Parts: sequence; structure tokens; C-alpha cells
Amino acid sequence: MSTMTERRYFVRAEDVPGYSPANHTGTVNRRLIGPETVGAETMEVLLGSIEPGQGAAPHAHPGMEQACYILSGRARAEVGGQSREIGPGEMCFFPAGEEHIFTVVGPEPVKLLVIYSPPYGEDPAKVIRHLAGLQA
Repeated sequence: MSTMTERRYFVRAEDVPGYSPANHTGTVNRRLIGPETVGAETMEVLLGSIEPGQGAAPHAHPGMEQACYILSGRARAEVGGQSREIGPGEMCFFPAGEEHIFTVVGPEPVKLLVIYSPPYGEDPAKVIRHLAGLQA
């Protein structure tokens, strides 16, 4: 009998615990693909839900790229001097080290997929927060 745990390659959102990420308000994420779920080493995929008027305060991830794909709802993304309202079927990209902001602007929550490479894992060493952007 082997002492090794068999690797999983299929994940259901309801089987993954939700958490509220730092630097965000009204947000619940579920880490679908990552080191702890399927053993991914170079990428991470989250399913997020963000309430109206809530989102991420200004921050950057040095050495880590991030992309967001909107499943439902509307949000305003700001990065690199560009700002745009995005909705279902649209993506935004946040280059490594580039400060960005993400805010829900519509009347319904935003559901989105968030992709990080390499994995973020909510490691405080992998984020720089813009303190002026944090509000209670």
C-alpha cells in the first residue's frame, strides 16, 4: 500500500473553502487551482465574488502577473494609466509590479476568475499595498 496521496486534477468550487483576501473589501475567493488543490507549481486560478461598490485597493504584485476574466457583473479596472469598465466575457491584465485597482460598479456582484503566475497564495511578501488607497 502506497503512502503517497493520489493527486487530484478536477476541482469543484463548492469543495474549496472561501476566504476574504487582504487589501480587498466585500470579496470572497476560492483557490481552485494551486499548489494545495492540484499541485500546480507555476500558476494559480481563483474564483472570486465581489459585492457592489467593493473591490481591491491600489496594490501591485512584484514578480507576479495577474489576469481577471469577468463571468458576471461589471467592474472598473485601473492599471498603467488606463481605466476601463469591463463586463462578462472581458479580461484585464495586470503586469508584474504594476499598481492596479479593481472596483465593482454595477448593481450586482462581480463573479470572476483570477489567474496568477507564479502562484500568489495570499503571501504578504508578494504584494505592495498603496496605503493611501486603503480605507476603513
